[in-house]
Amino acid sequence: LLVVDGARSQGFAARFVSGYLYVAGDGSPGSEAGGATHAWAQIYLPRLGWVDCDPTTGAIGNRDLIRIACVRDPAQAAPLSGSYIGLADDFLGMSVEVAVTRADRAAPGPSLSRLALA
Repeated sequence: LLVVDGARSQGFAARFVSGYLYVAGDGSPGSEAGGATHAWAQIYLPRLGWVDCDPTTGAIGNRDLIRIACVRDPAQAAPLSGSYIGLADDFLGMSVEVAVTRADRAAPGPSLSRLALA
């Protein structure tokens, strides 16, 4: 958020991005690719458009970044929200798993327009 505020203070349009950081395996047997939830900034530069700027990794550009949400304020990128009514000692559990797979470019998946019509 500091990068977003800094860019805005200099007159640039900037937004908060939430998504995943892809972490490649090292190629050794048993080594698998993985990922982690991650956040970074996008800054709008004239003649270049929106440019990803990741101060955590020091990267400029979207290499290894998988965008899920681009918003003005981080609160708008909350993955879920809601409320629960129950007893204080009730236990609620949740698990999330992310699998990274390589998409075959020769056989594209369904487009968003086809998904919306289905």
